[in-house]
Amino acid sequence: MDSRVKHENDTRGNDKRDFMEAHAEISSPVAVSPAPFRVTDAAAARIAKILVGEPQGTRFRVSVLGGGCSGFQYHYDFDAKPTAAEDLLIAKNGVEVVVDDVSLGLLANSVLDYVETLGSAGFEIKNPNATAKCGCGNSFSV
Repeated sequence: MDSRVKHENDTRGNDKRDFMEAHAEISSPVAVSPAPFRVTDAAAARIAKILVGEPQGTRFRVSVLGGGCSGFQYHYDFDAKPTAAEDLLIAKNGVEVVVDDVSLGLLANSVLDYVETLGSAGFEIKNPNATAKCGCGNSFSV
């Protein structure tokens, strides 16, 4: 029960525990948090295209490294090693994307996309945690 919700019909006084027990059948709404990291269809399609010819079980790994002109930089790699228990494994349209738990802290609620424009094409992370980014978009700060 959300302790911030005040019920006008509560006549039991100030005993919060009695109130909670008496109203246990009333459930508070469950907050559904967004996915910790998402992959767009465009990103999954591009990863699938790149993976052709790679060994079976190869995954696309997204991580954050220290460095870059803004403090942190996105890093993309392919690997076929087993995932760690703490890794986030996302399966999308037949491909698997892995994010390690340390990087996930900086990538929470981010989206991996693949963007093609007239002048460039590449993976892009839409990161709501980034407070600044460099001109190329591969480096960011929080």
